[in-house]
Amino acid sequence: MKALSGKNLNRTFLEGRHEEDKEAEGGSEEEEVERIVKANDREYNEKFQYADNRIHTSKYNILTFLPVNLFEQFQRVANAYFLFLLILQLIPEISSLTWFTTIVPLVLVITMTAVKDATDDYFRHKSDNQVNNRQSEVLIDCKLQNEKWMNVKVGDIIKLENNQFVAADLLLLSSSEPHGLCYIETAELDGETNLKVRHALSVTSELGADISRLARFDGIVVCEAPNNKLDKFSGVLSWKDGKHNLDNQKIILRGCVLRNTSWCFGMVIFAGPDTKLMQNSGKTMFKRTSIDRLMNTLVLWIFGFLVCLGIILAIGNSIWENEVGGQFRTFLFGNEEEKNAVFSGFLTFWSYIIILNTVVPISLYVR
Repeated sequence: MKALSGKNLNRTFLEGRHEEDKEAEGGSEEEEVERIVKANDREYNEKFQYADNRIHTSKYNILTFLPVNLFEQFQRVANAYFLFLLILQLIPEISSLTWFTTIVPLVLVITMTAVKDATDDYFRHKSDNQVNNRQSEVLIDCKLQNEKWMNVKVGDIIKLENNQFVAADLLLLSSSEPHGLCYIETAELDGETNLKVRHALSVTSELGADISRLARFDGIVVCEAPNNKLDKFSGVLSWKDGKHNLDNQKIILRGCVLRNTSWCFGMVIFAGPDTKLMQNSGKTMFKRTSIDRLMNTLVLWIFGFLVCLGIILAIGNSIWENEVGGQFRTFLFGNEEEKNAVFSGFLTFWSYIIILNTVVPISLYVR
């Protein structure tokens, strides 16, 4: 029996090394195809560089807030337009208004939006810290120890008690109920408050709450790669020279709450960003509501109208310069003897773009 177990372990180890070699040859980390997890063996599981159980839902940190937030804000057409307008006003030949008239409202709008975004992200950081610092009982060195959620690793065995949140995606091993049953609430996952039943394999339910037997448990799980399918799971547990099929009924997902069950033990399969809860959450992106999209469209139409109006006025200026402008050239351009009418119209176009900037409603973006 020991010899057969050794062969299975060696074959699994070689499969893991093969995956690592392929990643090294590719020059970059390839997408995970399947997951191999050994219970109670952090050193073995660390070879695969699985994600730890720390979650991160915030968008910014101290270093990235300013550049990232500015980049996001200038994706709004009105902000980009007023930045362009500010650059135009720095050119003396076409600027009829001081740059101060543009930079004040622009800075005001950007600052107010940045403060709102920073406040939202502060609460995200606060929530992340609260979740990452929750305590869970983890079986380490043949005894249960309190560990922060962020320190839980793939392959660890965790003890859950009634009304506790599940720290990671677990393979249910045993519980206080007959036949290894346990009851969970999945409201945070799918909004349903009805309790759902999960049951352990009969071969692992015999472990019960015996810490020494659980500490000797060295089963190897080969399963699907991390994904966002809440109702599907497939894998195989290899233990005691046997293979046991795993499905969704054997898995307790992160975000669930243990109900009507005194205790249960589970083995961590997916942790942190690899859990199905976080896979469904996705990365926190720049919020672009339907109002934002509508405002961008309206601003583009208004800007188009402004450009047409500027072109008409610039053409009128060129005609005026060519027909009667010579009589006033000395007054308008100092000692210059000649002034090209087309060039004058070109400069006048940009001057009118600056003068008529109030038709673009930057203030409507502040909500």
